[in-house]
Amino acid sequence: MSGIVILLISIVALVLGYIFYGGWLAKKWGIDPSRKTPAHELEDGVDYVPAKAPVLLGHHFASIAGAGPINGPIQAAVFGWVPVLLWVLLGGIFIGAVQDFSALFVSIRNKGKSIGEVMGNVLNQRCKYMFSIFTWLVMLLVDAAFADIVAKTFFSVGASNPAANGSVATASILFIPLAIAFGFFVYRKHAPLVVSTIAGVVVLFVAIALGLKFPIQGSFSTVAFWRAIVFIYCAIASVTPVWILLQPRDYLNSFLLYLMIGAAAIGIIFSNPAVNLTPFAGFKVGNSFLFPTLFITVACGAVSGFHSLISSGTTAKQLDNEKSAKMVGFGAMLIECLLAVISLICVASVSANGVTSVATGEKLGTPSIVFASAIEGFFLNMGFSESAGKVAFTVISLAVSAFCLTSLDTCCRLGRFTFQELFAAKEGEEDAHPVRKALSNTYVATLVNIGLAAILCVGGYATLWKLFGACNQLVSVPALMAAAVYLKSVGKKHNMFYIPMFFMAAASMSQLVISFVTYAKALINGTGAWNVEGLLCVFIVPIFCLAFSLLVEGCKVLFGKKTQAAA
Repeated sequence: MSGIVILLISIVALVLGYIFYGGWLAKKWGIDPSRKTPAHELEDGVDYVPAKAPVLLGHHFASIAGAGPINGPIQAAVFGWVPVLLWVLLGGIFIGAVQDFSALFVSIRNKGKSIGEVMGNVLNQRCKYMFSIFTWLVMLLVDAAFADIVAKTFFSVGASNPAANGSVATASILFIPLAIAFGFFVYRKHAPLVVSTIAGVVVLFVAIALGLKFPIQGSFSTVAFWRAIVFIYCAIASVTPVWILLQPRDYLNSFLLYLMIGAAAIGIIFSNPAVNLTPFAGFKVGNSFLFPTLFITVACGAVSGFHSLISSGTTAKQLDNEKSAKMVGFGAMLIECLLAVISLICVASVSANGVTSVATGEKLGTPSIVFASAIEGFFLNMGFSESAGKVAFTVISLAVSAFCLTSLDTCCRLGRFTFQELFAAKEGEEDAHPVRKALSNTYVATLVNIGLAAILCVGGYATLWKLFGACNQLVSVPALMAAAVYLKSVGKKHNMFYIPMFFMAAASMSQLVISFVTYAKALINGTGAWNVEGLLCVFIVPIFCLAFSLLVEGCKVLFGKKTQAAA
């Protein structure tokens, strides 16, 4: 099997999935282009802001992608390329895209409310609070892990490639004023989107060129310094009106991400790399079993619970027309699946077992380095110069950093929303208790969210990522359940959620149990540390219990009498 054959088969499968299954879901759920969306009904100029479909697609795709579709398939490749490819395509079309699309649909039919708020409507207030606490804990892990990843792509003191890291830092900082200018001209001066986009993309690449020419380096450029800068930026971004920074930055960054996918696809098509990776390595590799490890490790490349929080947290508040819901919710996930396939081809071209290089026999680097190095190799094989290959490596690294940063600032905003919802006055309640009122304040909620994430970040993403993977997948279970319960309550078809919901519950919960046992044994044997394995055990218990309780509550309604909800 060659890389180009895998790519073409995947593209055909994803396009067919979008047209037929996505179209079928839209019809069954009743997508209505004439219906007024929350972005118009509740427009406030801060969170509820109508966005043109291409802008919202860019924001949504950039926010959901993160580093998952690159890291996940490359790490899961130890099981062979066939099971990874099948899970990316089947899981992406029938679980991941369904979750993202349904979360967006259910939210826009409930005034742009989050999945937690919807649970309060269709189940009960106890479920709302359980889900909100559950997802808030998970988002703290996301904030901490992604902030550390971004900071480690910017620092130069002690970096293996300080110039490349410094270039990424310079270009990323220059993106911010560019995004603000773009948002001002498009939303306040009503400049044509096409003209503004062309100008914005040109300036975007000028910023990249300046980054390559003037990398930020120096004794101050440490990981701790960039962690602080990243969290300050996230604090500001999470309270700034979305049209000023979030929408335009993610939209412009999406072109960098599309370029990365396009460049990788071109490299695969014209260099047609051989697939050195074994098709199937077995049901057990090392100490890990195919189930549940592969389905948790691939993560965002097939399904990610975090996506449902974005769909119902920020995207639903910006959807201009329901007819765009399929393109944004279902389509963006399939683009991410394509990136996951490309990542798989990258590692398959340089490795025979997902661990060591077929060229040197040495252990491969981080997934991001494997991805960037493979694409650099594609262009060298096409006849490009070595210097051009190095530029490609730096630009790809910058794009990966952009993935992480867009997910991070969106997640910080979602964490702020969720924290506020936990303490806000209940519907019909005249006023909340002064303490609750203070904690539901936008700026207080932001400081609490950012502060706790910063404390967790000190442990580093390597510590947090072990727990993040399973927890991230577990979020999909109550998200799918909430959509099913809502659709049942309004008399719409909802049985397409059952298999995805129970499969993801089995995979993610079993992985949490395995992780807890592993960490507990390490603590008992004295090989683990209380500030690492102990911390992970502390997080696992409440997250598992909350998710299990939500699943039980949802099943009572799904397989019992109907509930009432707003249509």
